[in-house]
Amino acid sequence: MSFNKKYSEILDIIKDEIQEVTQGLTREIDIKEPLMSKLSNILNAPSKHIRAAAAFLYIKAIGKDIDEKQIMLQTAVELVHNASLIHDDVIDECSLRRNQQTINKALGNKLAVITGDYLLSIALKKICLLNSVQLTEMFAQTLDNMCQGEINQHFDRFTIPTLDKYLKKTQQKTASLFETAICGAVLLSEADCNAFEFSTNFGTAFQIRDDLINLKTTKSDINDGVYTAPVIFSGDFKTAEKGIEKTVVLLNNYVDKAIKSIDYLKNNIYKQKLIELTELLADE
Repeated sequence: MSFNKKYSEILDIIKDEIQEVTQGLTREIDIKEPLMSKLSNILNAPSKHIRAAAAFLYIKAIGKDIDEKQIMLQTAVELVHNASLIHDDVIDECSLRRNQQTINKALGNKLAVITGDYLLSIALKKICLLNSVQLTEMFAQTLDNMCQGEINQHFDRFTIPTLDKYLKKTQQKTASLFETAICGAVLLSEADCNAFEFSTNFGTAFQIRDDLINLKTTKSDINDGVYTAPVIFSGDFKTAEKGIEKTVVLLNNYVDKAIKSIDYLKNNIYKQKLIELTELLADE
């Protein structure tokens, strides 16, 4: 069974909540055409919404309900994620995103940068409505981490980093937003549990898997001088394939750690689906 089909089956149990997040992404957008239609098409394009999915499953696994505030939180997270993708497309000079022409390709870099900032402004308004200083601080730190990771990646291009440096960048650029999505949801639910270990291991595994896929397909990371785990393990970007086996071990280790971190949860259908979601990240 393909990844997408398995993922779709897992999401079936929270499809209504995910649909609410999807609808919320474009609800407050009010900008001029043709940007209005272009941005709406991108936000409405098929997307995994995996951060929201992991958060909803975690919250339901600990016996809490998904209310309006939880939907608003995950919508804000998805807006931040999409803003980062729009900015990444400018940085990487991408022309396609989700099988659609990127904003920078269609309307230019300047408008694309402003559009990403605009999405961040909508996310900020949603975060403020949640009326939680702790959540606001969490989002602020996450944006700090994401920017620091991107800056460090830029200055480290065409240099093979240490594994520790690679993992730190991975946690800054990717895992931190998973942490905000899941730990923020736990904070809102007022549950007495700590989701940090799960979220950081899940987010790190997600990025390592993405880096493996990149090496096996477009190799755009190597072409851009961004050297990830396979290059680190092989010691040379020209023979990066030699590092695949060790990268798979690293990936599966983070998957295992994420699953073990939720051993304490009572057995229920949501915990099982959360485990299945995490296992989807593993490489056999």
